[in-house]
Parts: sequence; C-alpha cells; structure tokens
Amino acid sequence: MAFLGRYILAAIGLAAVLVGVLAAVYLTAPRQAGPDLARTKKTVNGLFVASIAPDRDPITQGELHSWVLTLKSAAGDPVENAAIDISGGMPQHSHGLPTSPQATDYLGGGQYRIDGIKFSMSGWWTLHFNISAKAGSDSVTFNVVL
Repeated sequence: MAFLGRYILAAIGLAAVLVGVLAAVYLTAPRQAGPDLARTKKTVNGLFVASIAPDRDPITQGELHSWVLTLKSAAGDPVENAAIDISGGMPQHSHGLPTSPQATDYLGGGQYRIDGIKFSMSGWWTLHFNISAKAGSDSVTFNVVL
C-alpha cells in the first residue's frame, strides 16, 4: 500500500509542476494587441492629419451613418478641395463594407461629410480613406469595433 501512495504522491507533484509551468507560460505570453481605435492619426506618408467622428455614439449596427472626416495639413492648416475615396470592410472576415460610402459635402475648415457608411454586423471594421489634395496623395485607415 505504501508503494501505491508514493505513485499517487508523485502524480500529484507532477500535476502541480505541470500546472505551474502552464500558468507561467500563459501569464508571460505576449498579448496580441487589439486594433488601434484612435480617431485622429497621421496619414501613411505624413502629408495630412485626419480625424473621423460618427454622427452618433454609440455606433449602431445595421443603420446608415454619416461621419465627418477632418483633414489638416502637417502644419495644421485645413485641407480644402480634397478628393476622397472611401473603402473598408472586416479584416477578420475578408469582406468589404455592405455600402459604398461617398464624400458628399465640404463643410469648411477641412471637414468633409461622408455618407453611406453601414456596419452590417458586430466586430472589427476598417474605414480606409484615399486622399488627393494640393499637397499630394496619401491614405489613412481607421479601425472601428462594434
């Protein structure tokens, strides 16, 4: 009987060591960062600083939204007369937006109304803006999580 007790004690000790190793691996493993949810950022080549703001917060699923895209030069001046193309989608699902958003109005002060944005499901979405203006062409991508 003492021989069986030693096996049980050894198995318990081995299980405790295994649990300790797994806990150490789990607690020290690098965490995958979530998407950057900043609403203001520099464009890829640094020509512009772009900001987005939804027409309502919280952002709702299944409804059309209007957003305002604000464009400033690197020096902080409003960007006027920009041509803006919008695309986006769900990177984890490999599909685009269910609508074709458009820049519909220049509001002044570097602000452009973007109409026709719709998020058809919850999750991580991207909004990608290609911008052409007097300073040149550049792009920026924003992440939105519903």
